[in-house]
Amino acid sequence: MDRPDFSFFHTLRVRWAEVDMQAIVFNGHYLTYFDVAFTEYWRATGLPDVIAQAAAGRELFARKAGIDYLAPARFDDVLDIGVRCASLGRSSLRFTLGIFRGDELLITGELLYVHADTAVRKGVPLPESWRAALTSLEKICPPQAH
Repeated sequence: MDRPDFSFFHTLRVRWAEVDMQAIVFNGHYLTYFDVAFTEYWRATGLPDVIAQAAAGRELFARKAGIDYLAPARFDDVLDIGVRCASLGRSSLRFTLGIFRGDELLITGELLYVHADTAVRKGVPLPESWRAALTSLEKICPPQAH
């Protein structure tokens, strides 16, 4: 995984409160970094935000999150968090993330969401408008029939 693999980045600086006694970012904070970057990625797509999704009775439910720790980030590091849609299923969206300090890849991860009907809490097909928006943003994210 390299920087050119991503068409979207969100930058943040590591705060003092995010480091542990080893003076490195506490492992749980990387999921927060992923969430912040994913939120900005989603905003950039122009697709309905969480409030609009809730009003429509259809939301993205987090199904799975994974992290691979390659090297630590430290206090005051400036991190670039890459987000890309890696695949689209019938009702699922899989995102790959990379956290970089300069060109050095520190952390990789994956987020899996399911587009669900909030009343019955079951997956429903992704809207075609979402598929089109994500496909146009991501060369590597063709729609898949599942």
